Amino acid sequence: MKKIIILLFISFAFSTNAQTFDITKYGAIGDAKTINTKAIQNTIDTCFKNGGGTVYVPAGIFMMGTVNLKSNVNLHLESGAILRGSADINDYLPVNGVHYGMFFTENSENITISGSGNIDANGGVFFDATKAKKIEWGGVTGTRQKENFRKVVDGTIGDGPIVPKERPYQTIIFSNCKRVTIKDVFITQSTFWTILIADCDSVLIDGIRLWTNMLAPNADGIDITSGKNITISNCDVRTGDDAIIVVGYASHFEVPGFKDLRHSSENINIINCNLQSSSSAIRIGYFDHNSVRNINISNCNITNSTRGIGIFLRDQGSLENINVSNVNIETKLRTGDWWGNGEPIHISAVRGKVKVAGTETEKLGVIKNVTFNNVNCKAENGILVYGSEESRLQNINFKNVTFDFIDSKLNDVAGGNIDLRGCLDEKQQLFQRDIPGIYGQYVDNLTIEDFKLTWTGTRMPYFTNGIEINNFNDVRIANFKGSGSPINKMAVPVLLENGTNTDLVLDKKIIAKKINVKN
Repeated sequence: MKKIIILLFISFAFSTNAQTFDITKYGAIGDAKTINTKAIQNTIDTCFKNGGGTVYVPAGIFMMGTVNLKSNVNLHLESGAILRGSADINDYLPVNGVHYGMFFTENSENITISGSGNIDANGGVFFDATKAKKIEWGGVTGTRQKENFRKVVDGTIGDGPIVPKERPYQTIIFSNCKRVTIKDVFITQSTFWTILIADCDSVLIDGIRLWTNMLAPNADGIDITSGKNITISNCDVRTGDDAIIVVGYASHFEVPGFKDLRHSSENINIINCNLQSSSSAIRIGYFDHNSVRNINISNCNITNSTRGIGIFLRDQGSLENINVSNVNIETKLRTGDWWGNGEPIHISAVRGKVKVAGTETEKLGVIKNVTFNNVNCKAENGILVYGSEESRLQNINFKNVTFDFIDSKLNDVAGGNIDLRGCLDEKQQLFQRDIPGIYGQYVDNLTIEDFKLTWTGTRMPYFTNGIEINNFNDVRIANFKGSGSPINKMAVPVLLENGTNTDLVLDKKIIAKKINVKN
């Protein structure tokens, strides 16, 4: 694998005449006080005008606002070098009523950020760490706990999220660029999304550490939108929102970096990464104008996350050809306004926008051709496979999946609910429901093979069946080892309801209950 990554890096790296431009030679002062935006930009511009090379950042703390990287430039941070974002919002370039973050690069090629130094977005000054946000989308009236849903003790913030002040947006933006490399650097304390890769082709992000405040909302790690031929490998990402995102946005509210282009997000590889997230460790989709396809996730470890891997369809863009293999997932319930409720795997397709005849909102896309193979889960909520009448899930496969369903200390304030936020129907956004090991609905061609389910210490009566599927066509379940929840006397290993065509290869001890099922 190391050889593959090295070859990828060589293919993305660009040939330059080995010129080096030291930012201190152009007036930058690493005293943790001087704002060096102009000096750093002047160094980048000089490098670019001379045909490219390395912009060198030596040891020191260099304060800055927004700068623009250029084609054929390698921004290299030496050990001990810190590029720190200014604490003054006015030092960042304004756009669309908000502000860019530290780096904004568009319509460029052959750009690298490298080295063992630190890009510190200085996020701590842009949040009120004494207050927690209230749940804003979905409300709590449909939950099991009503007004006590995810409530924390008065005067505490629990798991956050804390309240943002006026803040810069994405720390690093690459928009409509080709051949981009981000390698080895340590990126910390983002104020908003950390890295946005929008409409880019041929990108390598390798060996970086990316740590944001896990109490900070919108402090995503790496956001890939409508890009292609992208590899994220050997990274350690710990974030106060989604750690890695792959979506098909053409635009996204007031967020900068988008060009409203219509083309798919495709050929994305996420390899050998360690991920932690207060929301989804890996999120694919949501409000997608463009389709997302050919996503491969392998050899990753997900811990301390609210959701493990989430695949969400809410718009016209389809999500297809997604393969997950050799992944370990540990998820848990959290307090506060984080999306997700402890699911190790979440797949859902429900409408997120008002349907307007004759527009692109008229028809939802589909989720199809998804495979989870050799995946180990340890989680405080069940696996969700949730289609809808308008968008049925197609060809979903679970092979060699083990799931240890564990008890949670937060069951009383958060357990026994499904979180479909981002959907249009308010009653569907957050609602109570009994929780099986795997729950599926409105799905065609579902395969569950060699699935092992255990229940460790689960004590709540809303934990029910081992596998529960309804409104389906063509379900295969083979070599299932497990049971319904031991705490629930009515639970069965397998419940199939309102469907057609089943292929069950089960031990005689495994009871499969069928209601209104036709073969």
